[in-house]
Amino acid sequence: MKIKEIHIYSHDLPVKDGPYTMANAEVWSLRTTLVRLVGEDGTEGWGETCPVGPTYAEAHAGGAVAALTEMAPGLVGTEVWPLSLQRRMNGLLNGHNYAKAAIDIAAHDLIGKKLGLSVAQLLGGAAVGKVPSYYATSVGTPDDIARIARGKMEEGYPRLQVKVGGRPVEVDIAAIRKVWEVIKGSGMRLAVDANRGWTTRDALRVSRECPDIPFIMEQPCNTIEDLQKIRPQVHHGIYMDENGVDLNTVVTAAGTGLVDGFGMKVTRIGGLRNFAIFRDICAARNLPHTCDDAWGGDILAAACVQAGATISQKLCEGVWIAAPYIEGNYDSKNGIRIEGGHIALPEGAGLGVTPDAGVFGEPVASF
Repeated sequence: MKIKEIHIYSHDLPVKDGPYTMANAEVWSLRTTLVRLVGEDGTEGWGETCPVGPTYAEAHAGGAVAALTEMAPGLVGTEVWPLSLQRRMNGLLNGHNYAKAAIDIAAHDLIGKKLGLSVAQLLGGAAVGKVPSYYATSVGTPDDIARIARGKMEEGYPRLQVKVGGRPVEVDIAAIRKVWEVIKGSGMRLAVDANRGWTTRDALRVSRECPDIPFIMEQPCNTIEDLQKIRPQVHHGIYMDENGVDLNTVVTAAGTGLVDGFGMKVTRIGGLRNFAIFRDICAARNLPHTCDDAWGGDILAAACVQAGATISQKLCEGVWIAAPYIEGNYDSKNGIRIEGGHIALPEGAGLGVTPDAGVFGEPVASF
């Protein structure tokens, strides 16, 4: 089937009880970009991409719209199959994986609806009907983060990610220790995510002063060279997140033993097709990883849940979605929700959600 129409939408997602604070960003509201693909027979598919502001990664909302607008005229009439579509997009625009991912997700949704199959089935088949989620705190005081940790542990989350960085490292160490006092013995796994906010000096100090706490360091420092420097010296596992910008980097990091796992965003790697390749690389190297995204509503959440359900459960570190941090759903009936720290795989074909297009207003561009 070929693509007949492409419609691009922009939509604001205010942060509930904002701001959401990370080492390098503070956000109150985020603009998400949505894509609606229409096939020759009228079948529709939806995709979405939503960077967490312009400083978290080499991506921003304005760039998503610009990249999609650049590619869209050349995509009308293209076969909707993900591989041929990816090759076409790469021939039209270099880079900008996060924008291409919205097209890729929409294509999977469209194909699934056409064939009567879920996206999880298109990606190889679901291993579970409910995927584990995890809760990511923002950067906060040690007492506040410990209080949140207790609440999320009681809700049933199997994993907690504590944001750190952008402040004296002594405060980060105090927050880690306070959280561990709360969750120790519960079975809840702990990740400490600096979002590139620590120097190598800070990362080494945290590991040396917390040898008794079994957490993993997620993207502690800014560059791959930083990770190479601290790798032989830290007592904790290292996960790559922001540095994992493409499959080539993933292959190198996994093949050289640079990291013990990944925090991976579906849009950063270029969409569901590339995520499935990433998943299989991790399986070959026995590397745990997440399946999540920077932000976004029901479309991105459904994509993450569908892909996350296909991961071997011994390697699945959880699916993170923005639902707890934003108000409302695109699909009032089938919107993605977290219950007991887990997310049910959406029922139905494609992504399993059908957004109310009226929520987004008129397209910012149509082709």
